[in-house]
Amino acid sequence: NLNPNAIKNLAEHMKKNLIFLFLVISSLGFSQSPSDIAEAQLKAYNARDIDAFMAVFSDDVTLWNLGDTLPWANGATKAREIYANLFASSPDLHSEVLSRTVIGNKVLDYERITGRKNGEVLFLIMVYEVKNGKIFRATAIREE
Repeated sequence: NLNPNAIKNLAEHMKKNLIFLFLVISSLGFSQSPSDIAEAQLKAYNARDIDAFMAVFSDDVTLWNLGDTLPWANGATKAREIYANLFASSPDLHSEVLSRTVIGNKVLDYERITGRKNGEVLFLIMVYEVKNGKIFRATAIREE
């Protein structure tokens, strides 16, 4: 027969061991892949959830158009401002990934974007570069 204090001590010990085990397992490669991060970004974009959208970007993210010599957005603050305005002005905004290719830390999504305020349908390739679990660079390849 175990007394109540012994049971309490055993429960505390098991709880600490389970937490430690969870932390060890989490550190063994169960982190999000670049594809998972791009998918989280897509879901947040389609939900027009600016907080979830920005959660996958690094603080020093740069947004580019292929061939430009300067980014069109530099830093998470500027990116948040641009996308918050887009989400607010385009209630039917939706991006459909027509294909996805992953090469190392880069995710290439061929996307069809509808629901923009001007009614334009965009086809583009987005290249998301991931480091430390965050998108640090996104480059758009647009149709001419």
